[in-house]
Amino acid sequence: MYAFLATRRWLGLAALMLLLAVIMVGLGDWQLHRYHARSAINARIDAAADTAPAPLASIVASPGASAGPAGRAGPPPPAAAEWSRVQVSGVYDASHEILARGRTVDGQVGYEVLTPLVLDDSTAVIIDRGWIPPAPQGALVAPQVPPAPAGRVSVVGRIRLPESGAGAPDTQAGRLEVRRIAPDRLAAAVPYPLFGAYLTVDSQAPPLDAHFTAIVPEYENAWQNAGYVVQWWAFAALTVVGYGLLARREAQQGQDLQQAALDSEQIADPQ
Repeated sequence: MYAFLATRRWLGLAALMLLLAVIMVGLGDWQLHRYHARSAINARIDAAADTAPAPLASIVASPGASAGPAGRAGPPPPAAAEWSRVQVSGVYDASHEILARGRTVDGQVGYEVLTPLVLDDSTAVIIDRGWIPPAPQGALVAPQVPPAPAGRVSVVGRIRLPESGAGAPDTQAGRLEVRRIAPDRLAAAVPYPLFGAYLTVDSQAPPLDAHFTAIVPEYENAWQNAGYVVQWWAFAALTVVGYGLLARREAQQGQDLQQAALDSEQIADPQ
């Protein structure tokens, strides 16, 4: 019944179906790795919330005090350090504040306020103090930025890695702005070396101005990847099952033709 499977046509179809199934299994495996990676990020966010903040320099390498011109930043921490909670103290330098434009919170586009916090050793870390809305008159008018507190400030924040595709700050309506945040690109705009990561504020003493909207941790949608795993592996299984069903139908049709031929012979020669 299944001798036809050895023909060129069916061997080619089997090879195609097998190739498609292997590709789909591979795509499912890739999505499984994405699921585990995203789940690990979510686990780090949750674990950090229940862990006492560590000193900044214990996780992010210090850039070292600079005796020369500005324009450099220390190395970024490993990816596994992102979202860790750290504590650092220093004095805000509002004169070198930079706005990150085009930042969305709750569906509204506005700005994140990036203020250097200068430490005792004359290095600094960029603190993302939070999100503010644009000016009512539009993007060509400077938004109302809550002033940074004077004097010594203690910050507990989350480590954020440099964003890809970042450029150097440019001047918009008389203020420095960036679209993406990366300390190595911001370093040229400040007179001290910067840490290679920046912080979003969890808490601050003295407290943050109430006009800020906090930048909360970004949980990854790991379950979406889990759904893709099931989808691709189901497609792979359906491909194999579909080949089997096609082969069974072909065999059944062949058997029906043989039976029809035998029936015709018996009618023609009843003896």
